[in-house]
Amino acid sequence: MATLRELKGRITSVNSTGKITGAMKMISSAKMHKAELSLRKLLPFRAQIQSIMGNLLSTDAEFSSPLIEERPVANVAVVVLGSDDGLCGAYNINVFKGLLLAINNLRDTYGSNVGITVYPVGQKMQKAVLKLAGGSIKVAVLPDVNSKSTPGQIKEFTRELIDAFNQGAFDKLDVLYMSFKSVSRQVFTRETLLPVSPRTLVGDDAVQACRPCIFEPDANTIFTSVLPLFVLAFMQETFVQNAASEQAARVMAMQTAADNAKKLLEELQLEYNKLRQQAITSELLDILGGQAR
Repeated sequence: MATLRELKGRITSVNSTGKITGAMKMISSAKMHKAELSLRKLLPFRAQIQSIMGNLLSTDAEFSSPLIEERPVANVAVVVLGSDDGLCGAYNINVFKGLLLAINNLRDTYGSNVGITVYPVGQKMQKAVLKLAGGSIKVAVLPDVNSKSTPGQIKEFTRELIDAFNQGAFDKLDVLYMSFKSVSRQVFTRETLLPVSPRTLVGDDAVQACRPCIFEPDANTIFTSVLPLFVLAFMQETFVQNAASEQAARVMAMQTAADNAKKLLEELQLEYNKLRQQAITSELLDILGGQAR
């Protein structure tokens, strides 16, 4: 049985832990709201691009771009987004499980010999993905790209991916990430970024908003200029989605930790009070016994 001194030490330790997890929850909540604000700022940019694409695709013009050309798939690139920091519950584990399912799906679809190059974003994800390297799976380490990358770094990374696709380094690019829905809900998402599908270029709202337009210099030139901007907007939105989801997962993890600390603190305090009362009762009995003698 624990002594009063040991219980008092554990109570102090658990109380400190509860304060730390509570503070981390507040910090993560502020970062999550900041990421949400960034996500809202990106939406008008992507909506404008979709509006332009809707106007272009509503014409009878023929479009050609290497970014929309589908070719036989021999090599696939997979960008998987995780976190650089821990204490976010099962966030990285869930993303990694999704990656394993995606790899199995690619092998079932394109054959067991399909080449797969994984681009892990985030130190935690990179550490897990490096264990998969070997055989037909290659891991491309990204020293200048992480879950906290600036828009400039994301733009450079996207440009490198586009160049690699145009040069034939891979025939398909999938992006795996957690889509932010709410504080308590993040959905694992897998989307094909390259080649760009016409269905992903235009949202329903953009199609309805299309009006007859005059294009200068011509529709195809505008299309080939705007298409890389769409890919960049998608990648930037994905990084922000990942940041918001990571912080939301950390908020929930810290909330759970704080609740557990509070529950444990109540149990320890109850046990401490019982032992203290027993000690007081024992001392009173000793005093009364001495007086009786």
